Amino acid sequence: MRGIFFIAVIVFFLAVRSAYPLEELLPPFGFRWNDSMQRVEAVLHGAKAKIASREKKENREVWTVEGLVHPGLKRTVFTFKQRALVAVELQYEYPEWSIERYNQRMAEIRKYFDEKYGTGKLVSRGNEHDTDVIQTLVGYQWMVGATMLELFYFSAQHDPFPPFRVISVDYKAL
Repeated sequence: MRGIFFIAVIVFFLAVRSAYPLEELLPPFGFRWNDSMQRVEAVLHGAKAKIASREKKENREVWTVEGLVHPGLKRTVFTFKQRALVAVELQYEYPEWSIERYNQRMAEIRKYFDEKYGTGKLVSRGNEHDTDVIQTLVGYQWMVGATMLELFYFSAQHDPFPPFRVISVDYKAL
């Protein structure tokens, strides 16, 4: 009788676990959601990254960080609410790349996230030609547990200047 009860308990927990996946996205660089500002700052200092700016926006504090080593990573934006980490945005720029290479990279990243988290939802696709600046924005979103992942491509072009292009990967705790 005791063996049957033990097996029933194991089966129950396995069933509950599969019915309610515990999976959630973690922020990059080994951080955890709700890490304190002090912990994030200490890790950034240890990585020799520079906090280029600190801004207060409504009930949040936003840090723009430069110097984290990752190919193409131009800056990282950390967002804190009540002094706890709630979002990390990675902004990648490749000045020497063509639009075709950006499109290829977006497709690669999207495919990777689709395979890992299921098909992403298109949340933005558009071109604006109303002004002298031609703007393009394409974005996808994945929901995983109580977290969200967004992938965006943004381009702005105003002749005779070279185009500004960025790929952004946003991790958010909800």
